[in-house]
Amino acid sequence: MNARVGVVGGGIAGLVAAWHLVRAAPELEVTVLEGASRVGGKLRVEQVGGLTVDVGAEAVLTFRPEAMQLFDELGVADRVAHPAPVPASIVIDGARRPMPKGTLMGVPADPEAVRGLLTDAEVDRLRSEVLTPPVHGDIAVGTFVDARLGPAVTDKLIEPLLAGVYAGDSRNLSLEMAVPQLAKAAREGTSLLELSRSLVPPASPGSEGARRPVFATIAGGLGLVPEILALRLRDLGVTVRTGAMVRGLARRDGRFVVSSGPTTDVREDLFDDVILATPAAPTARLLRGLAPEAASRLARIESASMAIVTLVLDGPPPEVLDGSGFLVPPTEQTTIKASTFSTVKWPWLAAAYPDHTVLRTSLGRHREEATLQRSDEELVEVSLADLAAVLGPSLPAPAAVHVQRWGGGLPQYAVGHRALVEGLEEPAPGIALAGAALSGVGVPACIASGRRAAEAVLTRVRADRRGLG
Repeated sequence: MNARVGVVGGGIAGLVAAWHLVRAAPELEVTVLEGASRVGGKLRVEQVGGLTVDVGAEAVLTFRPEAMQLFDELGVADRVAHPAPVPASIVIDGARRPMPKGTLMGVPADPEAVRGLLTDAEVDRLRSEVLTPPVHGDIAVGTFVDARLGPAVTDKLIEPLLAGVYAGDSRNLSLEMAVPQLAKAAREGTSLLELSRSLVPPASPGSEGARRPVFATIAGGLGLVPEILALRLRDLGVTVRTGAMVRGLARRDGRFVVSSGPTTDVREDLFDDVILATPAAPTARLLRGLAPEAASRLARIESASMAIVTLVLDGPPPEVLDGSGFLVPPTEQTTIKASTFSTVKWPWLAAAYPDHTVLRTSLGRHREEATLQRSDEELVEVSLADLAAVLGPSLPAPAAVHVQRWGGGLPQYAVGHRALVEGLEEPAPGIALAGAALSGVGVPACIASGRRAAEAVLTRVRADRRGLG
């Protein structure tokens, strides 16, 4: 009898785990169980005013190879699209200012590049970097940068960038996990400014156009990738069940029993191996009886909720949408933390819908639940009010709107996170973990975690076969 593998969670990590398994060992019987009505997790497209647009993650990093490799495997490499070379901005004192060039996650190679974003006094403090002793272990990003370069660098430069990735507070986020490039200076007690100068390429005429794009998506929306992946999996014989909320995981006669479905009609499936590609909290609940110590550690990982408000305007982009969007530091008075001028940022979107303009706002930070304790209508209202405050009153009223809430969508890598999750990828024999809670929230990192979990299962299956002779 062929080994049966259950993958709990149909987000990108779980789908990739199943993809890796069945391509490496076609004889495996693989089943993906997803509690929602469709696969994809935080990758999703929706119809907004008749337009198909991303309402979750919209891009992948290109300097990591995992996403681009997956696109190639799925046969969609010819649909890869990159952002337009248009500038972004940061809101300071209610007004947009150009995003500074030549920074390492907000730490400038040249302090002069951030004059205007920072006051003269704040630039002087930045120049006078205080070399602190080497850090043994982990430290919060904001705590470290505050001591070295002053709190203004944290508040106005680093916070807006990290908020887009984690929806968290840099003074609680792990330096090791969130900004590993800067952790080198912490461990060695060396200069952050010198590190930035050594790693940030110097600007030169024409260099922007020649530089490799940092971000990519696929034409039609990144949220199409899980749908394509699910179709390919079914073609390869994988069972993909949606609406299958997993409620229990137990051992029975050397195999795993996975209970799923509504409480009035629970279904039990037997598997030889299980991959849990679910957020930290549900994973902890499922592991409580099989791996209590791992469950206890996972339960300590907090998460942040956020919402994305998508607005569709009639007509091409108005002049005020003159870049890719803006970030908002938490020191500002606005509720939104960012806005993306999607049609301006993504040429594929402008080409697909030349008579409409798409933009979106994001709201919600870790431990700021009150922001999201509003109705969808109120989130749209506050988004429009904040856009008017930043851009002026000339923005046309939207023809269509959509609110997507991502409850508990972003795990928070608190100080000591790496030590907390060490060894958790295989918490018990026959069980492997994947997903953003472990070692990376971006799409490429989740893809990598799915492949690692699949490899752990394949190693065990192969070992069992050798044992059987």
